[in-house]
Amino acid sequence: MAQTDLTVLFVHHDFPAQYQGLLGQYLRRPDVTVCAIRDAGRAEPIPGVIDAPYHGFGQAPADLNPLARHVEEQIRRGAAAMACAQRLRQNGVVPDLIYAHPGWGEALFLLDVFPDARLICYCEHHYDPRRADAVFDPEYPVPQYQWPLVRLQNTAGLLALAACTRGVSPTAWQRQGYPPEWHSKIEVIHEGVDTDVVRPDPTARLRLPGTGLTLAPGDEVVTYAARDLEPYRGFHSFLRALPELLRRRPKCRVLIIGRDDVSYGLRLPGGQTYRERYEKSQAADSDRVHFLGALPYADYLAALAVSACHVYLTYPFVLSWSALEAMAAGCLLVGSDTEPVREVVAHGINGLLVDFFDHEALAAQVAAVLANRQDFAAMRALARETVLSRYDRNRICLPAHMQLAGRVLNGEFDGPI
Repeated sequence: MAQTDLTVLFVHHDFPAQYQGLLGQYLRRPDVTVCAIRDAGRAEPIPGVIDAPYHGFGQAPADLNPLARHVEEQIRRGAAAMACAQRLRQNGVVPDLIYAHPGWGEALFLLDVFPDARLICYCEHHYDPRRADAVFDPEYPVPQYQWPLVRLQNTAGLLALAACTRGVSPTAWQRQGYPPEWHSKIEVIHEGVDTDVVRPDPTARLRLPGTGLTLAPGDEVVTYAARDLEPYRGFHSFLRALPELLRRRPKCRVLIIGRDDVSYGLRLPGGQTYRERYEKSQAADSDRVHFLGALPYADYLAALAVSACHVYLTYPFVLSWSALEAMAAGCLLVGSDTEPVREVVAHGINGLLVDFFDHEALAAQVAAVLANRQDFAAMRALARETVLSRYDRNRICLPAHMQLAGRVLNGEFDGPI
């Protein structure tokens, strides 16, 4: 292996995930060796990256105390990541800088293998059974007997935060969810949106499978996108709004993008999906409501480009990339009036906010946007400007990340907290 000036290790079970922009930045530098520890079952090797995957991480013992579920799995995954780190070291790969998402436990033992490395941890979300997402939705409350389990979910993250050189949260709201004594150790730097790629496109076209229809900018299209169609992202509230929206706007089409799976919260019994639970009860007009599944990225961007109104709903939880991407694409965003969205959207300025649970108000607001699209041109432009000025990946976020890396490597944060 050729000698380089800097060796960077990324650790994330679904790598590159949040590190996609940073990965590209380091791969473009000939003076940097890039390596990665990841779950072999969830991602593929990336050219130019020294790959150190782990293939499984064992099973929980049958007699495990139920409260130990998260911690025990974090330890098993951390041990698997540690074994990968040891193989890297045996092969002469010793990182100067480690980026790690600690939420699944992979960062637990990294500094035991690489004690001289600087560690930057991704501080995504701190779980609290008595606030934020855990108490937000009365339809899906966290029962009190599960409070200890929720609290223990923070174990690996807090241990990593204590050990790391610096933490990074993508938004101020996500940072403030951590205990106050840790706020000064966590920088607020978003991973950013590539606004050169995600932008308004008047030439965009989106073909709807099985319909013979092709949509274009100017059509009466409403979009909703989430990784998975589930309550954390307001899927139930959105479906409840559809009958009234379709009644008010008889020519509109609704595009729903996302998998029938669960990323956050509880799975339903019997393998039922949230789509199955709510779709029948809302009696949506299937001729005008199109479930598109998980789209290729180019098709997803085309859907945003043809959208007349994009709906983004979320619990008080991690802000989705899709909210910022929709704004960067010049969409008129109607979002839930929840803290993560309010950090980005000022009602009536660069988007519109509605009560998460008020599906009648949501239907009325979206219908008003569709009826008066020309009145919202300035708001759409300001939505993109918000992303350009605060969340542009190449011009704002990546320079901030690289500046932090330089400060970390120069020893600025060494010593007591």
